[in-house]
Parts: sequence; structure tokens; C-alpha cells
Amino acid sequence: MAEGDTIFALSSGSPPAAIAVVRISGPAAGAALAALAGRLPEPRHARLGTLRDPASGELLDRALLLWFPGPGTSTGEDLAELHLHGGRSVVAAVLGALGGIRGLRAAEPGEFTRRAFQNGRIDLAEAEGLADLLTAETQSQRRAALMLAGGALSRMVEEWQQRLLGLSAQLEAVLDFSDEGDVEDHLPSAWADALASLAQEMDAVLVRPPAERLRDGIRVVIAGPPNAGKSALLNALAGRDAAITSSTAGTTRDLVEAPTSLGGAPFLLVDTAGLRESQDEIEAIGVSRARQSLAAADMVLWLGEPDECPAAGAILVQPKTDLAGENRRSDIAVSARTGAGMDELVRLIIKRSKSLLPAEGEVALNARHSAVLRECLASLEAAAAADNPLIASEELRLARGTLDRITGRAGVEDMLDALFGSFCIGK
Repeated sequence: MAEGDTIFALSSGSPPAAIAVVRISGPAAGAALAALAGRLPEPRHARLGTLRDPASGELLDRALLLWFPGPGTSTGEDLAELHLHGGRSVVAAVLGALGGIRGLRAAEPGEFTRRAFQNGRIDLAEAEGLADLLTAETQSQRRAALMLAGGALSRMVEEWQQRLLGLSAQLEAVLDFSDEGDVEDHLPSAWADALASLAQEMDAVLVRPPAERLRDGIRVVIAGPPNAGKSALLNALAGRDAAITSSTAGTTRDLVEAPTSLGGAPFLLVDTAGLRESQDEIEAIGVSRARQSLAAADMVLWLGEPDECPAAGAILVQPKTDLAGENRRSDIAVSARTGAGMDELVRLIIKRSKSLLPAEGEVALNARHSAVLRECLASLEAAAAADNPLIASEELRLARGTLDRITGRAGVEDMLDALFGSFCIGK
């Protein structure tokens, strides 16, 4: 990528569509728009115009034109938008005409957002929020992504940085001016208290449920003996036939995963092989995988005898209530065939999930944020334990530099390539 290039791309969905939006960003964006439309519209005012191929003069489309001079744009550069009729031929013709203009090239995946980051329009945490927003499938994922993209984490980090700077300033005063009468030659107890308070606040954020739970879903493992109705229950919860059901015991021999949304939150339902001792080699492998899946579960639905449940805190489900049978102790009784008790089970699952997902209105850290924050906390702990103010000052400097990696102020080039490469072209 050359930063001085002018780039263009289709930024809306693939045609055909009612409208297609083509974006142009870079120093030659204004010249490119004028070449297509004959002149620039008034900045930040939409105007209907005629687009022609600069090379041939051929009529391309009648389109809505917008012109945004930099740096006050989404990318921090001169930016133009063409709102076209969304037919494939129209879009192809306009993109072809742009590609024929000297100094323009097609954008790479995520390049518009990367330029916004490089030009200071967004920071790294906000860019990650945009990436999450593009892949959000549930309401909770959307809300968390909007918070991150809106700068909630960035504001929190900035506030921590300001407090760290204040603590560092007190240290520097002791180091540089302790021989002057108006500066103490030791740190006041309030300094240690403020440092401890900051560390406790960061630790409280660290122990929140991770953002990955929102992205990957709460892992709900359905387990029990063979022919207990596990596959039928998974299908009923998922709302589709994700697993094969049969009256033959041992039908499920491997893990069957079904992503779904319950109450606006993401879940990953996992059907497992029936737990029993088996001489069948394939079934034994399935049982082993079922036990491994139980160990990795966020929540377990147990369909067997309560005393045989291998998972603490599991939801005890009595299945097949439409069939005559002995009632046993359970949290809920259901029938996947008739739907009896299913609404109550869904409500119970959603209720149990509340403590496993980030709370509404709270910033959720992803694995990268958490790793950086742990490094920062280690530096704060080292500063608090240091006997020498010089060592404490250096640890606080390291802590500030570590926090900068959350917002991208420190070098994170490899991570940037991976992040922006995951965006679609035109974003």
C-alpha cells in the first residue's frame, strides 16, 4: 500500500441492488470526481449529476454526487462518494472508468479504515470495534461493537493514562527537586493509595466476561446417556435439523455444533455422543470427545440421572415428557417433539447466561486488550513494590507505553496487517 495513492472501491453490497455506493479517497479524489462529473459539487451537499467516462465520453449513469474535502472526513483525506444505480453493468462501468484515471487504483481490503487510523480519525480499539460491527449477528454483538467503535475503551484508556501521568509527575518531582524546600524527599502515602486504586480498577475490568464470548457464543453442551433425546433437544433449541435423530441408541458419535441466537445473545449448542462404556472403537472416540467438550463447556444441559451428572452447576433436564415414564428430580421438564417446556428452558438458559456475557453498557475486552492490560498491571505492581523511585518511575513509563498498544499509539504493525486485512474491500 502506498499512502499517497488515491483509492476507490464499491463500499455497498454486491450488485444488483437499488443503490450502489462507490468511494474515492486520496489527494486525487476531487480531480477524479470532476473528471467523471464535469465539476465538483458544493462540499458536503448532495447533487444529482451525469457521469461520463473521461476517456471516451460515454454516458455511465445519472448519480448522486458528494464531495468531502479533507481532513475532516472519515479517512482524513479528500473523499468523494458516487451513489449509483445498483446494476452490475453500471457499477462495473464506473469502476472501470475510475481505474483508467491516472493516479487511481482499486482499494485493498480494509484500506479505507486503515487510512482513517493512520490519519488519526480513529484509534486501533475503535477500528477493532468497526471490524466487530461488520461481523455482528446478534443484538448483544452489535451493542458491544458499537461501544468499542464509539470509543468507550479508548476513553477509559485515556483516563488511565492521565492518572498514570499524574503519578509519574509526582515521582519526577521527588527525583528532580527533592533538594528544594517545597518538595518532599519521599512520596506521600496518597501516591501509593492512588496507584493501588488504579491497579484495582484495571483488575476489575480484566475479570469481566471476555468479548470472545460475544463473538463465538456461549458454549452450551447437551449431554447424557445414549437415546436420552439430546439431538432432538438441540434441533428444537436451534430451530432447525442440525443433528440426526433416531430411536437407535448411539446415533450421535461425534460432536455436532449449531450456532444460534437466544434472547439476542449468541450461543453455540453442542450435541454429544451418549456417555457410556463402549467396546465400539468409533463410539468410544465419540464418548471421549463428549467428555472433553463437557470440560470446555460454559453451560451444560444434562439429560441423564441427576446423580450421574458429571458437571457441577448443570441444568438438569427431564426430556421426552410426552412419553409415559417416571418423573425424576430436574430443573425443568421438556418435550422436544411437542414443544412443552421449551420456552421455559430457553428462559432459564438466557437467565444463566447473564453472568457469562459482558453486561450491557460495560466495555468487553478481547484477548489482545486483556494481554496488554495484564502487562500494564505487572508494571504497576512492580512500581508499587519498588524501593527506589528511579525503578518505580521506569515501571510507570513502561505501563504508559503498554497502554498505548491498546489504542495503537505504540508499534503494532503485524497486528494492523491482520486486522485491516479482515475487512471487506471498500471499508
